[in-house]
Amino acid sequence: MTLPYKTATVFGGTGFIGRYVVRELARLGYRVKVATRMPESAYFVRLYGTVGQIVPFQTNLRDAASIDAAVSGSEVVVNCVGILYQNRRSKFHRLHAEVPSMIAASCAKFGVARFVHLSAMGVDKALSQSGKTKLEGEKKVFEHFPAATILRPSAVFGPEDRFFNLFASLAQKLPVLPLVGGGRMKFQPVYVGDVAAAVIASVVRTDTSGGIYELGGPEVMSLRDVYNYVFKATGRTRALMPLPFALAKVEAFFLQMVPGCPLLTTDQVESLKTDNVASPYALGLADLGVGTTGMELIVPGYLERFRSGGRFAETRAAA
Repeated sequence: MTLPYKTATVFGGTGFIGRYVVRELARLGYRVKVATRMPESAYFVRLYGTVGQIVPFQTNLRDAASIDAAVSGSEVVVNCVGILYQNRRSKFHRLHAEVPSMIAASCAKFGVARFVHLSAMGVDKALSQSGKTKLEGEKKVFEHFPAATILRPSAVFGPEDRFFNLFASLAQKLPVLPLVGGGRMKFQPVYVGDVAAAVIASVVRTDTSGGIYELGGPEVMSLRDVYNYVFKATGRTRALMPLPFALAKVEAFFLQMVPGCPLLTTDQVESLKTDNVASPYALGLADLGVGTTGMELIVPGYLERFRSGGRFAETRAAA
């Protein structure tokens, strides 16, 4: 394959989705700069390429000059920066709206050929601050760089995800699990490898410029369905307790104060009020020439570790 470009910069390249994007770009022969606040945290992604092909690049996302330095010299820029919850250092508006705006402005300044921005499915009808700020970020991106391609994935699954792994961890620790809002909210889980393939397609194809693509997998499932799927994959059964949104917000108010990664935040409760399913009129993976990977091919393999007795419990029992 002949590459139309040679050098790429990936913001958020050490994150769950970003590392897959870096790997695929390197696999195609791109030289990749991984823009990160702490270069040492990105050393592991260097293993995805040949010596010197992937370079961690120290970048301060609060500083336009630092972002310019990361973008300069690259024909391709991909933004995978995003957070699931806020803390003292990381705020939704800063990372979902202001940073994409700065990156897009830098792309325009340096004449970048292709800019791909990762957003999230459902932001156009979001009630949560996370979703609203991502929608604002999309608007800022197009304002500065109209030829950008925006990808909106649903809940993304893969070995390092915070979706199926989170629910499996809860099932391992709690005897009763909450069905927020009655568990009616719907997801369309998409495999992280398919999201990375969509990024690559957006880079190498010119007909994606200015487009918005909603990325969903082949299955649509409610929150209740997600729990039942996790129970089946882990061999565990737990009681499910419907929890009205008002009570869920009270519970989340206290849970989000727990240091580290909170199990639930008030903003996540708000996000569960709207479905996370692709519109039948939206462009999607098929329009990018990317197939969809079913959950059964991927998820059971990495949820085995949550089985009672561990990954090899069934093997030991048979012996």
